[in-house]
Amino acid sequence: MTTISTTLNLSSPSSTSASGGADNSLAAKISRLTSQITKLTQQLKDVASGEGSAKEKKAQQELIQVQIKVLQAQLAQLQRQQAEQGTEKNQSQLVKEIGINRPADGKKIDVYI
Repeated sequence: MTTISTTLNLSSPSSTSASGGADNSLAAKISRLTSQITKLTQQLKDVASGEGSAKEKKAQQELIQVQIKVLQAQLAQLQRQQAEQGTEKNQSQLVKEIGINRPADGKKIDVYI
């Protein structure tokens, strides 16, 4: 009988990377979560084709599926944060440009009614 054990780090996805570095950028966190989801998906396939009783396989598959769902939720949260940061950055750049919300002398228009 083959038993596949998995561990789930429910702490913040800002844990250090496997190389020992502490890259905590959103892109790095997203990459790590994607990698973990890929590994768990492979383990899920391995459980299905492995040895053991149907009951044991089902229990292991359910555990792995729960872990994948937790990681997917964390991934979605990080992707939302990344999108919000991108939007904030774009808005701050637009405000800084001359002529947008701050007319320059050469871009003023006189309107007579």
